[in-house]
Amino acid sequence: MLKATLEGVGFWGNGLPDWDSACAWVREGQRPENPPARPSPQLLAANERRRAPGTVAVALEAALAACTAADRAPAGLPAVFTSVYGELSITDYMCATLAEDPLAISPTKFHNSVHNAAAGYWTIGAGAHVPATAISAGPHSFAQGLLEAMVQLHAGEDAVLLVAYDGTTIGPLTQVSPSEGLLGVALVLSRVGRPDQPRLTVDLHNGPNGLTAQPDENGPLSQLLAGNAMQPALPMLEAIALQSRRLWLPAGPDQWMEIGIDHE
Repeated sequence: MLKATLEGVGFWGNGLPDWDSACAWVREGQRPENPPARPSPQLLAANERRRAPGTVAVALEAALAACTAADRAPAGLPAVFTSVYGELSITDYMCATLAEDPLAISPTKFHNSVHNAAAGYWTIGAGAHVPATAISAGPHSFAQGLLEAMVQLHAGEDAVLLVAYDGTTIGPLTQVSPSEGLLGVALVLSRVGRPDQPRLTVDLHNGPNGLTAQPDENGPLSQLLAGNAMQPALPMLEAIALQSRRLWLPAGPDQWMEIGIDHE
């Protein structure tokens, strides 16, 4: 069993531009008026904010919010970035351009097409010289990112930043890799933390034996932001907001992650 303290949460989703508004939606069904259509991460210089794709913007916005909530300096936190697809709008552009006019590939677009683009922007913007990991594990990307962060804590890191994000698919890729809207989730996890902060435990189970609950995909966040590829992260956030004590997440084929949340 792996253990961690949850020091800070960052969030950005369409219609819910921060963690406070996400909690208000989960607990009271209230949403802010006129939320921004896209995050504007202040960690980046103005020109970089304009050029960064939506997935990078939402990942950095959530990441910085989690660090602020945890009162942790971003530069000192090892980070785990996890995304099912990365920036598929740029992947669509790359594929179309290579098929029609290969010499017209934009170098700026190309460097945003790699799966660790958000991690790279983060390390530059935060001035971080600590490790940053980029993960993709299909529909289990959030669970595997959480597992990676917990393992790094178990291996001796004092605290780790977990950032999970995905964006909108366009073009032919919509048929094989569907995803809608922008969603970014970030957690600062530590080995110690304060006594008043929630504590997490993570246990892995193979096969259906002992499985007594399914992830709730009908919660308020899951319904509002259904369609985004990072939707599997939302039941955990709902559990944190509602002070639930346990949930299950699929972590791989025939593998389940049991997450305990102690709020006392």
